[in-house]
Amino acid sequence: MNVIPNSQILGARVEGLDLSQTLDDATFRAVLQALGRHGILCFPNQTLAAAQQRDFCARLGFIQYPVTGKFQDKQVQEVGILSNIVENGVPIGLADAGQDWHTDMSYTQVKGFANALFAMRVPRREGRVLGGTMFCNMFAAYDDLPTEVKDRLKDAKAVHDFQKFWDAMLAKGSARGDLTPAQKASRPPALHPITPVHPIVGRRSLYCNPGYAMHIEGWAKAESDEMLEFLFQHQLQPKYQWTHQWTEGDFLLWDNLGTVHQALADYSAEEPRLMKRCQIMADKVFDPAWQQQWLRAA
Repeated sequence: MNVIPNSQILGARVEGLDLSQTLDDATFRAVLQALGRHGILCFPNQTLAAAQQRDFCARLGFIQYPVTGKFQDKQVQEVGILSNIVENGVPIGLADAGQDWHTDMSYTQVKGFANALFAMRVPRREGRVLGGTMFCNMFAAYDDLPTEVKDRLKDAKAVHDFQKFWDAMLAKGSARGDLTPAQKASRPPALHPITPVHPIVGRRSLYCNPGYAMHIEGWAKAESDEMLEFLFQHQLQPKYQWTHQWTEGDFLLWDNLGTVHQALADYSAEEPRLMKRCQIMADKVFDPAWQQQWLRAA
């Protein structure tokens, strides 16, 4: 295993691992530590069946199923399909791209820990790779907050609402459709600290993303709106950003607790994109017994 950090603010390339095989305990710990340190890990040149992707991700935490129950691998329901490909008039995956900046699963009571995306087809135009994924470093964004803002936010919590994100997608013309009452009930709003301590690296991050954060609990609306607008603008500054340009066979694992991201919608329906995704919850990484076994053990 060779971890090669990017020369920029986020990310590292991990060479020498075949993720279709079960990692030994020492290597698994090393991957966890690298994920905490670098935020995004790219494992190039992978060949993964859906079941192998699921098995790797399940070691990190519970895998969340899509709210609509659509666009999943037929044999492995934990693996979702992101694609703009249409076969016989029927989409084979969720085609949305350019979803604006967000942190996956911040709207759940148990936060999302990580996302794992495996690139099978990557759009290109005249040799140029399209459909990149942009990230921002929320450790750096927190570190640069003014001291008085850090003090005000030390014990503050924000409400994150799945409906905010869904409505934004519909307004952009998404084919997702309205949520049913049952689907809405399955994703109630969640309350999370704005500057939590990361369970792997022990640093504070800024956990308050534009996609889902609605308001700060207990604050007057005007005061909350002003602070959220400041935080959203602050965290998206170019100095915190890095973009992953995809290649077929890339397996990208990123930490939702220390980053925000958005997909670039710079490709057309005629430029095929196919990714397989697992969304991993933070049920394990915040468990003290699991931390002792995988994060604190020598």
